[in-house]
Amino acid sequence: MDARLDLFGALGLNLGEVHLIRNAGGLATDDAIRSLLLSQRLLATRSVMVIHHTRCGLESFDEATLQAQFTAQFGVRPPFRLGAYDDVEVDVRATVATLRISPLVDDTEIRGFVFDVDDGELREVFDV
Repeated sequence: MDARLDLFGALGLNLGEVHLIRNAGGLATDDAIRSLLLSQRLLATRSVMVIHHTRCGLESFDEATLQAQFTAQFGVRPPFRLGAYDDVEVDVRATVATLRISPLVDDTEIRGFVFDVDDGELREVFDV
């Protein structure tokens, strides 16, 4: 979701070469999985790269605190995870794991990465 990130440029890709599914926190939400299902089954996408980034705004919040804040503000608890976390690599691993266990996602090639917003480096997260 972060507008600072030009992932096409960072990956050396042109428009039309990949399907880019973006959301706050890079979560494997029902909608992200829906998009992957359509991309893989109808358009023959075979590889999935989960890319989170350094200095993400959600890294500076606590999930329970955010949930409580929004519940107090709106009178209803958001029915979904907001995506706050404290370790980007752990969060990448969790997202990859969620995709791998989904029966709707072809898990042949799902890899996780962290994009460093300061130097543009894309670092693979292993042990996923």
